[in-house]
Amino acid sequence: MSAIAPIAATQPAAPPSPARELWRDFRRNRGAVIGLAVLGLLVFCALFANVISPYDPSEQFRDATLRPPSLSAVGGHVFVLGTDPVGRDVLSRLIHGTRLSLVIGLVSVGLSLSFGVMLGLVAGFYRGRLPEYIVMRLMDVMLALPSLLLAVAVVAVLGPGLANAMFAIAIVMLPHFVRLTRGAVLGELAKDYVQASRLAGAGTARLMFDTVLPNCAAPLIVQATLGFSSAILDAAALGFLGLGAQPPTPEWGSMLASALEFIQSAWWVVTLPGLAILITVLAFNLTGDGLRDALDPKLKT
Repeated sequence: MSAIAPIAATQPAAPPSPARELWRDFRRNRGAVIGLAVLGLLVFCALFANVISPYDPSEQFRDATLRPPSLSAVGGHVFVLGTDPVGRDVLSRLIHGTRLSLVIGLVSVGLSLSFGVMLGLVAGFYRGRLPEYIVMRLMDVMLALPSLLLAVAVVAVLGPGLANAMFAIAIVMLPHFVRLTRGAVLGELAKDYVQASRLAGAGTARLMFDTVLPNCAAPLIVQATLGFSSAILDAAALGFLGLGAQPPTPEWGSMLASALEFIQSAWWVVTLPGLAILITVLAFNLTGDGLRDALDPKLKT
């Protein structure tokens, strides 16, 4: 027993799981951890908006229009963050706007990521041939246009509305996912394991989805996280222009647009939706930076 004990003691410890290693590298960035905590709070507000919001977001209190933030009761009601020009509770509309903004980001990024990965894989695997030329020239044309202008043009063709706005935002973000996927695919195709899979008889579809795509996931995850912030900003811009969510939908951009004339007399109806957009976008950007540092081996210390 005495001869076996030293041998067992010198055995190396088991390596940490990938999830634990990711969290260890991620939490080194304090800003990313704060951003993730804020995102958790936003998700909680979105999931339980009907429970935690004090009033219905469309309910109007005619005797309390443009009421400033206060803890005192007005007609038996308390408006912590004040009311808007038609007497709706700003806090309730901000909470329900969180749900809408996260849904816009999820749908837009999901659509853009799905089609972008497919087109990027085609462009990468058929490099130098007609499919790549068609895909990449189309993406170059889309990138030559300002993103907001392209989104406005798409919504102008399809008509104003929340669904069309999400589709337009997905189109705007599509070139970024296509180019990122193509670059990652070209880098992976030059590696030995892909050649070994070809020699083993793997077809093009298997090489795309089973061999190459899993190894391109890290940059796509980071880009998708950062894409949430872009989607929320574009949705707010379209709502501000009256091309996104239509009143009385509680969307942050449309809330800003409806309160512009009161920017000097009622600061809260403009400042609070703007702060909500700022905090949400900043949280997604900080989280995306943390994921980039944790997933990129070149940035690890």
